[in-house]
Amino acid sequence: MAAHASGAVLVTGASTGIGRATALRLDAEGYTVFAGVRKDADARELAQAGSDRLAPVTLDITKADQIESARERIAEPLGDAGLVGLVNNAGVGGGGPVEFMELDELRAALEVNLIGQVAVTQAFIPLIRKAKGTIVFIASIGGRVAGPFMTPYNTSKFAVEALGECLRHELRPWEIEVVVVEPGSVDTQIWSKGNERLREALGEIPDDARRLYGRQLLRFAEVINETASRAISPEKVAEVIHKAISTENPKHRYLVGTDAKIGARLKGALPDRTFSKLASRQMRMPMDVPPE
Repeated sequence: MAAHASGAVLVTGASTGIGRATALRLDAEGYTVFAGVRKDADARELAQAGSDRLAPVTLDITKADQIESARERIAEPLGDAGLVGLVNNAGVGGGGPVEFMELDELRAALEVNLIGQVAVTQAFIPLIRKAKGTIVFIASIGGRVAGPFMTPYNTSKFAVEALGECLRHELRPWEIEVVVVEPGSVDTQIWSKGNERLREALGEIPDDARRLYGRQLLRFAEVINETASRAISPEKVAEVIHKAISTENPKHRYLVGTDAKIGARLKGALPDRTFSKLASRQMRMPMDVPPE
């Protein structure tokens, strides 16, 4: 159903990147935008960048009390109008060799990228139901195609794909659309942060891990830089999110960016082993086994 050209929308993770671009795009299109941020400084900056229709909301999606506070603040002025859109964008990266990964790092990524998405969605479904709105999950081509040393990120994004599909079936009787947006490389801070964290990890990991995976990790840092150099602007993703909310009968999934579209096409067309070999050649990962 969808096709909401106006109304109120909540965007999580709106301080930077895709979330910020989406909040400002929807504001410019005439929507009332509640923009979830964690820091007061980000709230002030975003409010200055937008119109009086854009209202920053303190929202750490891993904290139940902040989710409930945000729900109460948003529900009161909306009344029976409800939300025409919920954009679940907040997320983190993380990675390293699975063999040596701290489980708390994996838990932390899943807490933000998956559990937090569920918690926010649960809280705001009643407001979405009132407007027969659209729920948007920002996944990634990394939710279809996984790579080395990105287990927390890839695992969470694969899970978001399933979450969106499950929820779509469950909410169909109320004509609520559930859309999963799958960007490729996007020009956001996640690349610089990921590269910085990867190089920090090389200095922190045990000697065995450095011996076994050091050359591969250094090559993967180069891959991150190469990928970032081809990144599209977050505004292009924001454009697709606006389309998902405003279009009647939106697609269930939107691939954004040439790399995402090529990756998805090859993944679907090639046998798994062939695709894995192709991906390995593309990344030029060292394949020799280090000496004992």
